This record gives sequence, structure tokens and C-alpha cells, in this order.
Amino acid sequence: MKTATIIRHIAFEDLGNLAPLLMQHDYAVTYIEAGYDNITQIDSVASDLVIVLGGPIGVYDESDYPFLLDELNFLESRLKLDLPTLGLCLGGQLIARALGAKVYQGNKGKEIGWASIDLSEAGKYSPIAYLAPEETFVLHWHGDTFDLPDGSTLLASTSKYPNQAFSWGKHCLALQFHPEVTARGLERWFIGHACEIGFTPDVSVNQLRLDTKRYASKLEIQAGKLWNAWLKTLV
Repeated sequence: MKTATIIRHIAFEDLGNLAPLLMQHDYAVTYIEAGYDNITQIDSVASDLVIVLGGPIGVYDESDYPFLLDELNFLESRLKLDLPTLGLCLGGQLIARALGAKVYQGNKGKEIGWASIDLSEAGKYSPIAYLAPEETFVLHWHGDTFDLPDGSTLLASTSKYPNQAFSWGKHCLALQFHPEVTARGLERWFIGHACEIGFTPDVSVNQLRLDTKRYASKLEIQAGKLWNAWLKTLV
């Protein structure tokens, strides 16, 4: 079997609907718990695939969370060889910084909830085309953003945050939003992120749950197509 190393920052933000797709593509999954496991002891180039998941901290919080520097070194080593790497939300931001781009707090408020994405021309011919606005809404959950790294290709935007997805090299994909979520899994997010929800204007658990009921099943279908298409490019 092929190997997939998953860097997780908080327990309930896991692979979600991506997990069964990795199994179908013959990947054996190993979770690395950021801040608990020692990332410096992991060979950054040994895995066939690395996926860096989301979390509630900022890429620039390395003074409080020094393990972020270990993650960045890990990603820099891997990306230098253009090895298959996927980043989701915080993971995508870490990839951006590892490639030399700036990551910072957005100036338009947090983007939390279900909404469409706008595809670039390149995005229309990429695997994330399965998430086109006419197809489905995706979950957004972030307040940070990033500049596009040199040599990257913008794939998607929203009105609040223009840099929502990019590809780099042959095998790197970074997404600001969360196509991996499931309706059942999000119930854990609503508990774990209760404080953030409570302090974010115009965001409530009740509305998030209603929108999840409306959009999550469609997202799972379309996300499955996205993951299948992207994983096939890694062969």
C-alpha cells in the first residue's frame, strides 16, 4: 500500500469524507498530532502523500506554538522535491508560508459558514471544478488569508477572500475552505469551536446546523469527485 501522513492540529478536524477515498486509492493513513508528536523525527519525504489539516491557530503564532516552525521546515523539505502535498485551511496557509508567501489576518472579518466559491479559468480545468457554484456550497471557517506564492496558480476566490485555492508544481494543492467536512463530523466542530462561534457576529450554531443539513450531503458527493480526480493525478 501507499502511505499517507496526516498532520492534525485539533482532534475533531480530521480527514472527514476524504478518509474513505484514501482507502479506495490504497493509502495507509497515519495521523501525526501537531504539538504532541515530534515532527522533527518524521521523514518529510518518505510518505507518498502528506495532508496538513486545519486548526484554530495562526501560521504566525510560532512564538506560542513553536512546533509550527517544525511543520514549516517539514513542508519546505517536501515541497522542494514537489512531492504530493495537500493543505486544508491552516494546512493551506502553512503551505503558502513554506513557499515564501505572507500569511496574515484578513481585514474583512471572519468567513464562517456555507457559501460558494468562484473558480478562476485555471480552476475550471482543475479537480476543484467539481465544487463549482452551480454544483454545491463549501464550508468556510477562517479569519486569516495569504498572498499567492511565487509560481502558484490561483484556482478559486470569494468576495471576502480572493485567495481561496491554489496549486503549485505538479503535486501540491492548497485550499482555504473545507471540502472534507461531513454533517456528522461538524457536530463536533460546533462544540469545539463554541467560543469562536459565540464571538463572531452573524454566526450561530442553529444557522450553521440548518445550512449543514441543506448543503453537506451535496458537498460529500462533489468532494468525492474532487478527491478522486486529484488523487489520480498523483499516480
